[in-house]
Order: sequence, then structure tokens, then C-alpha cells
Amino acid sequence: MFLSVFEIFKIGIGPSSSHTVGPMVAADRFLGKAGAASLPRTGRLTVTLHGSLAFTGKGHGTDRAVILGLAGEKPQTMDPDRVDEVLRQMAERGSITLGEGHAVAFNPARDVIFDFGPALKGHANGMVFRILDDDSNTLLAETYYSIGGGFVQTEAERAAQVAAGKAEKPSVDVPYPFRTAAEMLEMGKRAGLSVADMKRANERVSQTPEELDANLDRIWHAMRDCMNRGLTMTGTLPGGLKVKRRAAEIHNKLREEQGNNAIQPHRVMDWLSVYAMAVNEENAAGGRVVTAPTNGAAGVIPATIRYYLDHCLGADTTGIRTFLLAAAAIGGLIKHNASISGAEVGCQGEVGSASAMAAAGLCAALGGSNAQVENAAEIALEHHLGMTCDPVGGLVQVPCIERNAFGAVKAVTAASLALRGDGTHFVPLDTCVETMRQTGLDMSERYKETSTGGLAVNVVEC
Repeated sequence: MFLSVFEIFKIGIGPSSSHTVGPMVAADRFLGKAGAASLPRTGRLTVTLHGSLAFTGKGHGTDRAVILGLAGEKPQTMDPDRVDEVLRQMAERGSITLGEGHAVAFNPARDVIFDFGPALKGHANGMVFRILDDDSNTLLAETYYSIGGGFVQTEAERAAQVAAGKAEKPSVDVPYPFRTAAEMLEMGKRAGLSVADMKRANERVSQTPEELDANLDRIWHAMRDCMNRGLTMTGTLPGGLKVKRRAAEIHNKLREEQGNNAIQPHRVMDWLSVYAMAVNEENAAGGRVVTAPTNGAAGVIPATIRYYLDHCLGADTTGIRTFLLAAAAIGGLIKHNASISGAEVGCQGEVGSASAMAAAGLCAALGGSNAQVENAAEIALEHHLGMTCDPVGGLVQVPCIERNAFGAVKAVTAASLALRGDGTHFVPLDTCVETMRQTGLDMSERYKETSTGGLAVNVVEC
């Protein structure tokens, strides 16, 4: 099994990788499919959103994302400041241009349909794109599933993966194609390589060392820039909950306290928390973020890297690259053997996975052994098991923003505990990942990004 670090970490826009980035990718894919098809020069295009995409789609901007994708926009290049203008142009145009200038009618207000019935069988995040003739007969249709972290599959691709037991074949042959943490540890032991070194060797199959380092730096710089924006922005987040941005105010207070001897020792945790909150406030505002491994959990890893840079001895750029490589290795294992989708397994699959990845990355950057890296990931994931996804108002704000801060704190704690030990521990990471998968299957749909249970129904929206 091989998932590139640049599949785990993707640059996009907020507020959700599964509900914003994925639907935008799906829309762009359907645009290409329709452009290549032989269709009558008539008809209209519709998109029907199912499951979690319907229940929390408005709060997550899924309808807006679909429209942007049909406008030809891509998450990695979309300028967040242009979103409203593109949406306005699409509403005024009333049509979609396919290949060779072929246009079909598309009225965003009418043709993006929220279906609040049962979810599609393939995944909780399903959407169906159709081109209809003038008599509403289907000329072309495709079902897509947004399976978390911005990954998208057609119905056929999803069915093939499930039938194969998730035995994903790597797009390229790599020297260390570990599918489980146990395999990862055994391969590292035989080769005498660290987790990050094995991941680096796998990535080097398709790029030079210089290209790999430049791409890793690009991911970190995008994370850093998002964090820095969030540390300066004030005001109220969009969506109607009137949630106030707090990161900038907390950051300013922390800076004012610098040099003061009368401060509490746990103040370092305040820095860690504010870094995470800054990222997720930007995400909630629809800004440019990096899936890590999702948008809803995008603050955990950048915050932990910033903690490493600002507060750990010997931190440097090489350590950041090691961090990202080790974190991606753990994220790939979790996605392959369980899920990183809140709509599929709850927030344990989002913030829990991000915390495990961050713990592994920090442990690796601080010189931890492979066994300690695996231990750090397990500790962090274990203590997120059962965490529900119940966003108030369907928005990635409450409890999501603060939850990233706690995920980062748990990651640092997990890495520290692992580094204090010799790597031996009671629960293997593979067992913890499988437990998360089973817990997600047992979890009520009300607690899996539908906003029909938990905080979402017990908090008065005002």
C-alpha cells in the first residue's frame, strides 16, 4: 500500500475536505466526463447531494463547492477571495459549458438538490451528477463519493475497492509498501531505516530529492501562512452562529506577556492551542488550508510543528520534513485500514487521526525510534476513540475549532510519553486503528457529521 505524502496533505479551501474540497473535485471530474461524451446540444445539469452532504451541506458550503467545481475551479488553485464573484457569475450565466462550446442549462438555485432521505449505500458522502434532456430523461450520470481528506471515488471505483478489501495497489512500485504498522516496523528493522526514511525512499520513486524537499517545504509554508493569517484576523466567523475569532486576541496577550517572570508554566500549552485555533478559524472562514488529513482537523499538525519550531531544542527545517514524512506514513495506515472521514467514523477519524499523525511526526523529529513513533501514534489515537462528529449548525466551528487545540495538546503529550519509554507498549497501533474502525461502524449516524445528535441538537443556536 502506498499513499503519497502529497495525497495526505493537499492544499485547498475551507471549511471541509469531505464536504467542500471533495465535491469540488467531483464536479470538476464530471465536467471532464461530460465534455468527452457525445451528447445532444440540449438539456440541463443537476447535482443531488445525499447523506451527510445533504444534512450538513449548507453549513459546510457543499452547494457552493459543487458550483465552483462546475465553473472549472480547483481547490488547490482557487482564490478564496474570488469565491463570491465566481458564484455570482454562475448564477447570472445559467449554464455550463462542456467540450467544444456545448452548453447545458444549470440554475444553481434549482439544480443543486439536497436529498434528506437515506444515504447512498457506498458511503455517507454521496452525490449524483446528471445531464437530462428536455423531457428529463437521463443522458449521462455519475455517482461520486467524497470519502474524506479530499479523496473522491466514483461508484465503480468505490465498489472495486470494497470488493478487494481495500487492497489498494500503489500507483508506482515503491521499495517499502507497508500496509500495517507491524509491517512498517518490520521493514524498518530489516532495512535499518526510520519511518521517515522509508517514506522518503517511497516518494523518491517519482521525484528527485530536491523536488521532494521543495514540495515538503511548500506544504509547510502553506500551513504556516494559514496559521499566520489566522493569528491576525478578527471579527465574527460566517454562517450565522456569530462565533467570534479568538486566536488573534489570545496571541496578542501571549506576546505581551513575553519577558514577564510571573507567568504560569502551562503557558506553553496556550501557544500550542492558539496555533491550532488560528488555522481552524481560517478554515471556518473558507480560507486556504492544508488537509491534514482533513480540513476539520487541519490545525493539529501545523500547531504541533510550530510548537516544535518555537519550543523544542534543535528544531530545524530537516526536522519539519521528517515530521511530515512520518506523519503521512501514519495517516496513510489509518486511511487504508479504517477511515479519516467524520461522516464515516465520527471525529475520531479526523482529529483523532490528525493527533496520531502529529504525535508520530513530533516523536520522529525529536529523534524517536520507529517503535517510539508507532507508540506515540497509538497513544494519541487511543485517547480519541469514540469521539463523535456533531457540529452545531452543520458548521465547522463548534466544537471543531477548540477540538483541534486539544488534539494538538494530546499529540505533544503522546510524543513525550513515547519518548520517555523504549517503544514497548500494551496496545499495538494496528489494534487501535481497527478498534476505531469498529467503533465507527457501531456509532449512530446521528453522531457522524449529520448534525442530528449531540451538541448539534442540545446547543441553542443564537
